[in-house]
Amino acid sequence: MSHLRAAAARGLRRSGRRAVSAAAGKRRKGASPRRGAPAPAPAPPPARHLFSDPAEVEALRGNLLAWYDKCKRDLPWRTLAATEPDADRRAYAVWVSEIMLQQTQVSTVIDYYNRWMQKWPTLQALAQASLEEVNELWAGLGYYSRGKRLQEAARKVVSELAGQMPRTAEDLQKLLPGVGRYTAGAIASISYRQATGVVDGNVIRVLCRLRCIGADSSSPAVIDRLWDMANVLVDRSRPGDFNQALMELGATVCVPRAPLCGECPVKQHCQARHRVEKELAFASQKLFGKPTPVPDVEDCGVGDCPLCPPAAEPWDSSLGVTNFPRKAAKKQPRVAQTATCVLERRGCHGAPEYLIVQRPSSGLLAGLWEFPSLPLAQGLQEEKQREVLADHLRAWTGWPVVAEGLRFIGEVVHIFSHIHQTYVVYSLPLDGDVTLDPALSPSRWVTEEEFHASAVSTAMKKVLKACEKQRGEESSPGKGSKRKRGAKPQGASSTRPGTQLSLRAFLQAPTSS
Repeated sequence: MSHLRAAAARGLRRSGRRAVSAAAGKRRKGASPRRGAPAPAPAPPPARHLFSDPAEVEALRGNLLAWYDKCKRDLPWRTLAATEPDADRRAYAVWVSEIMLQQTQVSTVIDYYNRWMQKWPTLQALAQASLEEVNELWAGLGYYSRGKRLQEAARKVVSELAGQMPRTAEDLQKLLPGVGRYTAGAIASISYRQATGVVDGNVIRVLCRLRCIGADSSSPAVIDRLWDMANVLVDRSRPGDFNQALMELGATVCVPRAPLCGECPVKQHCQARHRVEKELAFASQKLFGKPTPVPDVEDCGVGDCPLCPPAAEPWDSSLGVTNFPRKAAKKQPRVAQTATCVLERRGCHGAPEYLIVQRPSSGLLAGLWEFPSLPLAQGLQEEKQREVLADHLRAWTGWPVVAEGLRFIGEVVHIFSHIHQTYVVYSLPLDGDVTLDPALSPSRWVTEEEFHASAVSTAMKKVLKACEKQRGEESSPGKGSKRKRGAKPQGASSTRPGTQLSLRAFLQAPTSS
């Protein structure tokens, strides 16, 4: 089979070059438009990229729904949507699941969803919760603003809409903060049986393969075409099930890499699969010396088609159906560094307690709790990092903090969607209470158990884990500190590995040697 694919690739590369050259020749021969004349309206996509045959649409609906009825996953939000008689509760259950599932895997969401619905089974219950409670339950799920917007919208439904959810996709999107076109379509079709399509990442992948759409799938023009297709395809009698079936297909069969084409219930409608089959048939015939015409595996044949792959990125035979969809190059995340200090004391029962502060109510990780932290300028050397962190702690606490006393723990890397964040972690053991200015950010001492129950980010949990790991290594017999950089904390020579330094020892200025 590998030699068949290789032969097909050689044939396609040659024919692809002929097609590109011919198209370029046609452009050269065409007359230039008059200066100042309005640009001609783009031609509609050819039939190959559309679902224009009613019989095919009906067949695709039937095949997909039959597969979904047999193979769908048992998920808690689907159970609630199918069994809850109250329309508002049903819509709320779907809404919570759709918000949680944005940028998050189903396996991760299930536990969060069950705990959420157990704690706040209705819109009214969620509206009465505090943002702190919402953040605590959401902690670890990521994209924390989703939970905040969900609660804000629930409060609006209760206070301004008499507790009744909007009943159409249009009103859901217009009236509820944080509800976009996809979420509105999902709620309306699943909860209210409105015949409206949905387009998410899974649907984009399925539709692009079904109709060989190779243009940038994130571009507004292509997204608009995909929404048109979704609205044409959606089953009028079972819109919610159809939309879930289309997403289920993308999540379990038509996956990004190594799709299970043999198990696909709509493979007979897939233009990308047809193209692969034609390539293999042509390569096979050519291998055995049979005279064959040039295979009909080129793009749609319409010059400058807005939905075909650009000429500079022709079909790659080695990729098969995974040629689709195509996306613009991903923007590299911004690189950032933050100095973080874990302030620790012994609690009344001897267990460690940690000081955490609350982040501002807007921006990244809004309202969450963290160890005292300070953004660092890029390129700072370690000595300067210590100095700016010590200055920050001195201004914040009023203590005469010295940079040499900060104990380096290590670096913790956490990737946000748009930020590659490195936390440079230090620790500072204390032997007494700390009174902070109430005008500063809210702060509190917490035990390890309270820390994990608080609204803290996954990144901060990594920071604490790094500290605990080093403490364990130092307290193990025969093992000392594994710090790889930084000066030894002042007074460390007179203490055993793992022994807490006193505040006095920490604040003591270093002696000259």
